[in-house]
Amino acid sequence: MYNPKKIEKKWQDRWEQEKIFEADSDAEKQKFFITSPYPYASGPLHIGHGRSFINGDVFARYFRAKGFNVLYPMAFHITGTPVLAISSSIERKDNTIIERMSQYVSLYTKDQEKVQEIVESFVDPWNVVNYFSETTKVDFKSMGMSFDWRREFTTGDKTYNKFIEWQFFHLKENGYIEKGEYPILYCPRDKNAVGEDDISRGDEIDLGITEFICIKFPFEGGFLVASTLRPETIYGVTNLWINPDGNYIQAIINDESWYISEEAALILTNQGKDVKIIKTFKGKEIVGRKAKDVYNIKEIPILPGDFVDTATATGVVYSVPAHAPYDYIALIDLVKNTKLIEKFNLDQIEIESIYPIQIIELEDLKDFPAKIYCNKYNVETQNDTQKLDQATKENYKDEFYSGVLNEKCLQYKGMKVDEAAKQVSKDLIKENRADKIYIPTTKDLFCRCGEEVIVSILKDQWFLNFQASDWKEKAFKCLNNMNITPSKYRRNFEKIFNWLEKRPCARKRGLGTQLPFNKEWIIESLSDSTIYMAFYTISHKIRQYNIGPEQLIPEFFDYVFLEKGEIKNLSEIINISEKVLKDLQEEFLYWYPVDHRHTAIMHISNHLSF
Repeated sequence: MYNPKKIEKKWQDRWEQEKIFEADSDAEKQKFFITSPYPYASGPLHIGHGRSFINGDVFARYFRAKGFNVLYPMAFHITGTPVLAISSSIERKDNTIIERMSQYVSLYTKDQEKVQEIVESFVDPWNVVNYFSETTKVDFKSMGMSFDWRREFTTGDKTYNKFIEWQFFHLKENGYIEKGEYPILYCPRDKNAVGEDDISRGDEIDLGITEFICIKFPFEGGFLVASTLRPETIYGVTNLWINPDGNYIQAIINDESWYISEEAALILTNQGKDVKIIKTFKGKEIVGRKAKDVYNIKEIPILPGDFVDTATATGVVYSVPAHAPYDYIALIDLVKNTKLIEKFNLDQIEIESIYPIQIIELEDLKDFPAKIYCNKYNVETQNDTQKLDQATKENYKDEFYSGVLNEKCLQYKGMKVDEAAKQVSKDLIKENRADKIYIPTTKDLFCRCGEEVIVSILKDQWFLNFQASDWKEKAFKCLNNMNITPSKYRRNFEKIFNWLEKRPCARKRGLGTQLPFNKEWIIESLSDSTIYMAFYTISHKIRQYNIGPEQLIPEFFDYVFLEKGEIKNLSEIINISEKVLKDLQEEFLYWYPVDHRHTAIMHISNHLSF
């Protein structure tokens, strides 16, 4: 009887014995260098890994069959906090993580006492790395992957650390790295910047940061601070919304009295504000009171809105019913809700007299936009959220691209909405009538340690500045020389390149490479994973020649990868023979550049772009 496992094992062992997947440079043969993203050594492979690597293996075998000299290497990613998160969770006796790790280990070990012993050993991060890198190799081999395992490494190896140090010396030398203050995703427990590899499902979701403008409405000796994405609409404000059941505070924020949500206090504290809480109160306590407009002229009623999310920005929203479908329909619902009006002792006539103030003109619209778009999508109540979302999307899109501010907007009359939004916020901040607050674009982001991710502004944070010097020009030049398959995804690269500004490239905690010019910091997990394919070409020879990390000075990599430097002088400095140095350089020059990168679409927004 045919036994597939037995037959597969027979030939897999034979392939390994014959070393048929070990590829060496050969000037007589045309090379084909293919790579797939190295897996993170914090758990077993999942089905997505299988798809990506097997597809890559199909290409590798196809080109071997065509007579190419094919190199398909593999390594292991361990940089950042995911491995540390496992270790610290086990040390804290986190039952969820212990159970998960026990399930993982049980895939390979049936003896439950042994499973427990292995999991307990995971308090040492390197035990996590070593265990899962070895079991992953077993899985790869059982699938018959045609990898050249001689070139294996982890991103925590000391020789690899030297390679990354060299990369970052050059990035700083060329003006692509700077120190400053900039909003970043942050884990309060780890006290660390976090990115795709540190956040649960981080490579599947939007990890952008949203900037809200905080408008200061004068209120009872201080300011009721409302947050908005559209500061140009302040001239159309009719009222303010407060969640009556929400928790709010009065606090001294940098010497000013602010009324904001309780959640906002933590956000602002982590964004460089000096926050001193004076008192806490429920939103219902100020419903029915009056604030003043931003210029302290007319009174604005504070109305109940249970739809207000106190965890979003400042937890206070200003209402512009002429240009925001949600505000328009919320006012209509409130007018109809006599019980709610009576509950908060509001003036029915005053509520009914609130009329939308149109401040943005759109051609061919004979009424204010929010009303028109609500009617178009048959919105009847606030419960019609899907219809409201459609109405809001079209309303905002049309105003952003075609809207012009009218005479009610004073000095901004005639400006297009997209220009006015920037100018109004700039002017209000300059006049101390506004500020900024940042929140994650995606709600409910969690670090792998289990803590909710927030946005913080750290002092002296190191950043990669993608707007510095000629980075974008060089990136587009490189992209234009590449074949992207399917071709429609070229647009994704272009969009990411244009969007990139600054990205934190180092953290205070994690595994990986120390920032060579400031060793208090660890280079983060995407920043050390952009050109690692080059290291594949020489990693096996570094081991073969017993070259130690202390010999891998920046000038070594300059010679091998960039063909710079004088070989005789370098040989004497690092005690590596000229013959070996030439061999390493020739190995790199033979294989580079990468001919085929087989990966997932989700990596376009991170690994493949920066």
